Amino acid sequence: MKNIITITQITKHYQVGTQVVRALRGVDLEIKRGEYVAIMGPSGSGKSTLMNILGALDTPTGGDYFLNGTNVSHLTDEELAKVRNREIGFVFQTFNLLPRSTALENVVLPLIYAGVPKQERRKTALKVLESVGLDDRVTHKPNELSGGQRQRVAVARALVNKPSIILADEPTGNLDSKTSVDIMRLIKDIHDLGNTIIVVTHEEDIAKMAQRIIRLRDGVVESDKLNPLS
Repeated sequence: MKNIITITQITKHYQVGTQVVRALRGVDLEIKRGEYVAIMGPSGSGKSTLMNILGALDTPTGGDYFLNGTNVSHLTDEELAKVRNREIGFVFQTFNLLPRSTALENVVLPLIYAGVPKQERRKTALKVLESVGLDDRVTHKPNELSGGQRQRVAVARALVNKPSIILADEPTGNLDSKTSVDIMRLIKDIHDLGNTIIVVTHEEDIAKMAQRIIRLRDGVVESDKLNPLS
């Protein structure tokens, strides 16, 4: 199967005062289309930095990152924004929903950026909300929804542009254990439909749902193994 992601010798250095922090120290990674991958590592391992680079939220100091055959390592901020909107659906721990907008309006947002006509936007967003079990909550604002429902809105928003990758950063971090199971089951269902999923987590139970677990330590890949339990 074809690689959707290829990164070679990715480094990322930050200047903190007079010190240089080497967050990533030459990471090589390939992820195939349709894979379900978990990225793990202790605090300071570089997993958040790697996620930001994979999500085109940041550029590396050195190395190359090919996403869907395009080298996105050295794009401008404007070019990165286009790549993000076209190729990547994000699910964040804190949901990142607009508080004064309804579930439908939150899900429609990426389609507005993509220039999709208004009628088509609404129809597509309603369909995706239905697919995550929220067709009866489309007019509700985030403060009228439970934590699990808010995360489902975030998942719907991530899916609405039919991105190449769903990138989930600690997607169950703010949820109770039962709701966490429901959200991870939803993410598994999305993977079963053929989507590429990358989950960044520090929780072993969440990682065990992936086909493959990559562990980072001190800015390098410590291990990269297929999950026999998946």
